[in-house]
Amino acid sequence: MTSLDEQALWMDPGGAPMLGILSRPAADTRASGTAVVIVVGGAQYRVGSHRQFLRLARTLARQGHTVLRFDLPGMGDSPGEPVPFDHATPHIAAAVDTVAACDGVQRVVLWGLCDGASASLIYASATADPRLAGLALLNPWVRSEASLARTTVRHYYRQRLREPAFWRKLLTGAVGRQALRDLLANLRGMQRPPQPQPSFQDHMAAGWQRFPGAILLLLSERDLTAQEFVEYANTHPRWANWARQPGLTRHALAQADHTCSSEQALRESETVLISWLSRLG
Repeated sequence: MTSLDEQALWMDPGGAPMLGILSRPAADTRASGTAVVIVVGGAQYRVGSHRQFLRLARTLARQGHTVLRFDLPGMGDSPGEPVPFDHATPHIAAAVDTVAACDGVQRVVLWGLCDGASASLIYASATADPRLAGLALLNPWVRSEASLARTTVRHYYRQRLREPAFWRKLLTGAVGRQALRDLLANLRGMQRPPQPQPSFQDHMAAGWQRFPGAILLLLSERDLTAQEFVEYANTHPRWANWARQPGLTRHALAQADHTCSSEQALRESETVLISWLSRLG
């Protein structure tokens, strides 16, 4: 197996120090000129669920890419108060600055999972950073009460209502009646009025619509968050024609869950990403 070089470093955007791990190809590996910043999502740190981010960084480095994964303030080994994903733009900027300054780096890609993907789109909208050549987005987060209700009704209850067991429970016990009450609550939730102020989903949409580079959208087939993203984008005017965005590559990860926890899903996501990155140079 090809070796790689790794080093820990500190970044300090505005007095909020962040620990990062920089993975670079070994001296005997041909460098690609593309650096990848891994933007973590949820209550995670630089290693990721089932070592997902660590493995991804090392796999990409062995393919010739410079990779930076880091802890946002208040997470992992970075001190301070936690930063909401929709306020992470200056922290992502510090990470981009770090990898862009590495020898041989000609372009930068943001890779994000869940609200890390959302933060990446928000960063693209807020900065129009010319160093960004691509966005790799795995199961982007667009959660709202209305969108969750709509997705749950269409993807969960539609199937449940076709199951004889659901109707047997409804007729014979409280479990079924509770399920029916939950369904009615979700139907009411679908009717929530839109927020008067621009939401984080609006900023994501702006990043999606305006980004001039390549976008890789990875959607896990067994993930409600992925289904919710498609449902949201298909029904909101700010996301009009999102699926026909120039430069979009869309890939469904068969039988994958939210974090691609199975070996098959993890390998598939890495293979698709590596192929996509090879076309950016």
